[in-house]
Order: sequence, then structure tokens, then C-alpha cells
Amino acid sequence: MQVLMQAIRTKLIVLLAALFWVASPLAKGTDGPPLIPREGLFGDPEKAAAKVSPDGRWLAWLAPVNGVLNVWVAPIGDLAAAAPVTADAKRGISIYLWAFDGAHLVYMQDEGGNENWRLYAVDIEKRTVKDLTPFPDVRAELAGRSRKIREEMLITLNKRDPRYPDLFRVNLTTGALALVAENPGFDSFEADEDFTPRVAVKITPNAGAEILRRKGQGWESWLLIPPEDLLTTNILTLDEAGKTLFMSDARGRNTAALRRIDIATGDTSLLAEDMRADLGGVITDDLGGIITDNDTHEPLAYQVNYERNEYRALGTKLQADIEFLSRAFGGEWSLGSRSEDDTLWTIGVSSDVEPASSYLYDRRAKTLTKLFDARPKLVGAPLSAMRPAVIEARDGLKLVSYLTLPKGSDQNQAGHPDTPLPMVLYVHGGPWARDSFGYESYHQWLANRGYAVLSVNFRGSTGFGKAFLNAGDKEWGRKMDDDLLDAVAWAIRQRIADPARIAIFGGSYGGYAALVGMTRDADKYACGVDLFGISELERFLATIPPYWTAFRPQFLKALGSPDTKEGRALLKERSPLYQADRIKRPMLVAQGLNDARVKKEQSDLIVETLKSKGIPVTYLLYNDEGHGFDKPESNISFVAITESFLGKCLGGRVAPVTASDLKGASLEIPVGADAIEGYNSAKQALEAR
Repeated sequence: MQVLMQAIRTKLIVLLAALFWVASPLAKGTDGPPLIPREGLFGDPEKAAAKVSPDGRWLAWLAPVNGVLNVWVAPIGDLAAAAPVTADAKRGISIYLWAFDGAHLVYMQDEGGNENWRLYAVDIEKRTVKDLTPFPDVRAELAGRSRKIREEMLITLNKRDPRYPDLFRVNLTTGALALVAENPGFDSFEADEDFTPRVAVKITPNAGAEILRRKGQGWESWLLIPPEDLLTTNILTLDEAGKTLFMSDARGRNTAALRRIDIATGDTSLLAEDMRADLGGVITDDLGGIITDNDTHEPLAYQVNYERNEYRALGTKLQADIEFLSRAFGGEWSLGSRSEDDTLWTIGVSSDVEPASSYLYDRRAKTLTKLFDARPKLVGAPLSAMRPAVIEARDGLKLVSYLTLPKGSDQNQAGHPDTPLPMVLYVHGGPWARDSFGYESYHQWLANRGYAVLSVNFRGSTGFGKAFLNAGDKEWGRKMDDDLLDAVAWAIRQRIADPARIAIFGGSYGGYAALVGMTRDADKYACGVDLFGISELERFLATIPPYWTAFRPQFLKALGSPDTKEGRALLKERSPLYQADRIKRPMLVAQGLNDARVKKEQSDLIVETLKSKGIPVTYLLYNDEGHGFDKPESNISFVAITESFLGKCLGGRVAPVTASDLKGASLEIPVGADAIEGYNSAKQALEAR
């Protein structure tokens, strides 16, 4: 009953807020619903990422301090007494967790997006912060925590060898480091609750993997992972005793199943499977979609995500909880944290038209208490529904895709606009990732500006079995692009897209796809947007970060090897840089100066080539960003300029670029600033302040 009343109250709030949006002077637009302010979509959340302390006494979350995200803490019964426990004034904090001692929080942060993460411990009583890894140009990562050794955490550092991080214990109070295991060339370790490594993974030269198990003070080969299974077979966790391994495992089958393997004997049992989708491919509770027993680490529930997400229980221990939460929220919830006695959970909830909210779930009382909305300014905003669509590629592969239409454009038939619309093909990165159903800020922004938005899980995307994933090998810029073209053709046949007004837009691999589309399919797209995309594949392979060295065989398997004549020819053929003269329509290119994955030269090269050939191009360079824009100032300025760019080539709705959009952004426009309507005047107004 309480859940039902909460749902009724939420719907009432949304209805009242929607009435406000209709009349709000802050939300003016023309030819459609009110324009949603860019800051509401791309600014920092007001509160986010609630996590309960292991002892159940405290609640932490992220919220701004002087416009920068920091960690706040409050007694769980008195959230009004919340206070910040960190004072970052630079990039903001996005990754944090509780230590098992209940007295410390640990967070990660890099410098300007360079991905050389440092770890910091926060004493929540003293309000002090200690840099646990004060080493320049060294990358630290969390590797484990233990209820047996509460005052320490397990971390990795690539201080000795930038390619292969060693395993350390670190004391959260003193910062003292103790070497646990030197890395002889492994991709990863898996340790027990005594911080003793029990198994390790080594990528083999043929892009397979070898799982090794501990033997005395050394290692012995144990399980072999064939190359076709590398990206669909992963270690999830060890049991509490360190004797049993739980894996997401695709060996001998197509989709990855959940399996238990005895480390001593190799005996294997199947725990769960789904013939449509891989298990363990959606991140929740740090275990790839698997909820485990707090004491034994035995999997108790898992996620399945084909078109939409759903939870399933293993056994009866969490059955009632899964049913309760699924009744309340459908499949659109995720487990954020748990108290050590497992009575309190924090739950993140979102849907396609509702940005994230956080709840406290009391498992004993079966009650939900809403903590906050991450973006309360969007409650009642004219957000658009997202609809799954399974599109058939020319060779029969099924492409799970997601379509978002401008609100009110499909009055005659839901999901089908009354007239064909300008469309943005929004391509995900990776490519070893996937699009999923749910709230997506880019979809909402573009749909609100009048565009149909289509995202496609092309071959090579993860989550749909190894046959689908491996179908992308050696098909960068070919069959992977064909899948995008087939989805565009579907949208045109369905009278969703106006064939004369289609743009291709993406970041990382999606940026590469945008460059490929603008070269290979030059007459298909009216314009393209490339965020930190790869333009020259051989240079990309030569400049990958050192900590990706162990994974390099997978890149060669997918792309081709620069060590062979045939491989070099393939890499050149599939590099958009060498076909840039085929581009006919305007390009917008954006790049972070400190990008460790796709170096700035990748964008420099394509921009210089387009400029030399007289092809319209605008280049946005952010001097304090890396692979992806973390700072809200960067995101807001980027979407403001992109909105102007798309409006000019597709005819969508545009809110003018203002000085406020540019404030605080480390933006330079070395090429093409004059092509962005309103940019120069906004910049002058900002400089005059």
C-alpha cells in the first residue's frame, strides 16, 4: 500500500509540474513543447549516487559545493543535518564508496581528464582528506575491500611498470602501502577476503585469455578462454572462502551464462542463462548485474537486458525483494549500496522520461523512502518516450535499437511521427558497449529540439551473445557501418526520418562511425558530429595508453595488425582520414586536450585535412578535459554550439548561444568559430563581464 501511495504521489507531482512547465516563462519555445534549458539536462545533478554506510548509520551522496560536485554525509535519520566532507574545487567527484570500517569514504579523481587516477580517503568525523596515492603520472584503481581487514583496501598501481599494475594493500588512515603481488604481465587479479590473490587473468597473443590459479607462491595455468569468448567471459567474484569462482561464461555457448566453478577441482555448475542476452553485462553493485550474498558472496539475483532490463532471483532469499521492487519500479531500478547486515539498500530509479531518483529500501519493513530526485528541475518537463525497436540488418542480424521522437509529433500513432522528421543517428562508443532503454540526456535534448533520435546496437556491441559481438571483427567501417545504414533505411521506410535531413553524431567509436559515415556514405547525411573519434587507426593503435597493453591483442583481432602488410593495408583502408576528400557536408569535431585514449592528433589530423580541402568544419577543443567531458561547463557549451550547428543543417529548434553557456568552459575554437551563429557575440559578452 505504501508503494502504491508513493506512486500516486509521484504521478501527482509530475502532473502539477507539467502544468508549471506549460506556463513557465523560463521554458519558452516555438513550434512544439517548451524548450528544456540545457543546464537542466547537462548541468550537475543537485544530488546523486546515494550510498548507505556499512554500519547503517550514515548516508552519503554527491552534491555541489560552490558549483562543484563533492561528497556529503548525514546521519541516516537526520538528512537535514547533511554536510560536505570533501572540498574539491576542480573537476568534481563522481566515483566514491564506503570503506568497511564505516569511518572512511574513498574516492577517485584524475587531473584534467588524463585518467591517472588518484585515491583519496575521507575521515567523515574529522573531515580530513588523505591522498593515498600521491604519485605523479601513476594510475591507481580500487581492487577490493574486505570485512576481515576493514582499515585497508586493495588497490592497483602502475608505478613500477606503466603497462602492468601491481597489487597493493593501503591503510586508509596512514596511507601506508604494502605490496601484495607484483604483476608479471597479467590483465587482472582476483583476491580473497584476506587480500590473497587466488586467480589471475592473462591475455594471450591470439586475443584469448588464460586464467591462472595460485600454486604455492607461484601460478599455474588453469582455464583457457578462446579468442571468440574473451569479451563475453569474465570473472565476477570469489566466494567468501576464496575457493569458488563465479563467472559470466560464454564458453561452449553463444550468450554468457552465470556459472560456479570450483577452483581446486574445476567442477562447474550452471546457475542461470538466457538465450537472448549475456548475463553479467549491466553494471550494478559493482558485479556486472549480479547481486550476491553479503556473507557468502553467492549470487542471489541477476539482470537480463535484451530490449529492456528485468531482474530474476536465484533461489528464495531475495525473491520477495525482487518482486517488491519490480512491482514498484518495473525493471528500471538498480542497487546502489547495502548495509552490512543487508537490511538497508539504496536504490536508484529512472525511466526513459524520469531522470534518476534515489530511495532507501528497508528490507525488513518492506518500505521505500524517497531520498531525492537527481534533477528536480526536470520533474514535469516535456520529456519524450523512448521506444525499443528490433531492426533487421541486410544479412539477417537483429539490431536492438532505441527511438525517441519529439513530444507530440506522433499524435496519430504512437511511435510513428505524423510526418517524417529531421533525424539524428546517435552512435554509442566502445564499440564494446551497448545502448539500453532508459533516461538518456542526449536523446531528450535532441528530441526536445525537434529531432527523431535513433540509437542502434550494431554488430560488435556487447550484451547480445558472442556471435553478434564477434561479427564486428575486421568490420570497422564496413558491416558495422552497414548496420547503421540499414537502420537509417528502416527509419526512412517507416516515414520516421526525412531522408534529406539526417545527421550522424557520436563519441569515441561513435565519433569514428560519424567520420566513416560522412566519408563512406557522403550523400546520406546532411552533417556530422564527431566527439574525440578515431580518424587514423594505425596511429590509434600506436598510442593507446600503456595500461591497455595487456588488452592490445583484442584490438588487433578486431581491427587488424600493424605488424603485417595485410594488416596495415586494412587499417589504412578503414581510416576515415584517407577518405576525407569524400566528405561533402559540414562537420563539427570536439576533442579533449588530455584524452589518454584517443589522442588530440586524431582530431587535429581530420580537421587539418578538411580545412585544406575547403570542407566546412568547426573544431572545439577543451583544454581541461580527456576522453569524455566531465565538467558541466564543458557539456553545456558543447551542446549549445552543437544545437546551433544542427539547427543550421537540419532545421531543428535552437536556443541561442549565450555568454552563460560559455562561462567556465576551457573552450577554444581553432577552426570554424564564425560558422556557429551567435558564438562570437556570446564570447564577447562573456569577456566584457
